[in-house]
Amino acid sequence: MIQVQQGRDDALAALMERWRAPLYGFLNRRVGDAADDVFQESWIRVVRARDRFDPQRKFSTWLFQIANNLCRDRWRRLSTRGRALEAFRRERIATQVPAEQPGPHGGDQMRDRVLSLPEKQREVLVLRYYQDLSEAEIAAVLGIPKGTVKSRMHTAVRALREAIEAEGGIE
Repeated sequence: MIQVQQGRDDALAALMERWRAPLYGFLNRRVGDAADDVFQESWIRVVRARDRFDPQRKFSTWLFQIANNLCRDRWRRLSTRGRALEAFRRERIATQVPAEQPGPHGGDQMRDRVLSLPEKQREVLVLRYYQDLSEAEIAAVLGIPKGTVKSRMHTAVRALREAIEAEGGIE
């Protein structure tokens, strides 16, 4: 990122290549089919804010913080009607093109369950289990205390467990 701050385009390309899959996976789990737009906007924000990057911080934490803030902004902008239409569109697309290969945790079913969680629970769960960030890193990305991360994580895991049990387990 220091090289990006110095204006080296090849350094930006290398960063984008290194973080393409982790960032896109994070966004796909956070905003579904809007991941492409938020992905592009995330990198635009990285370039625009390059001079504000602190080399003492981890780049990944800074990148995910930018992306997560964009996800939050997006959900705030959607009205109740807009959210319903977005959910319908996401469901329609999910049934036509699988977003993930089914795995030991139910593939698309688990993705849908995660997407159905309240935003604050979903963001900690995705950052922890899909992006493998520590509680301290999640706290830094979200700008909340570690205790709040733990509480939200506990609530999210419990909600997923209850949804799985209510549906008769993972198929």
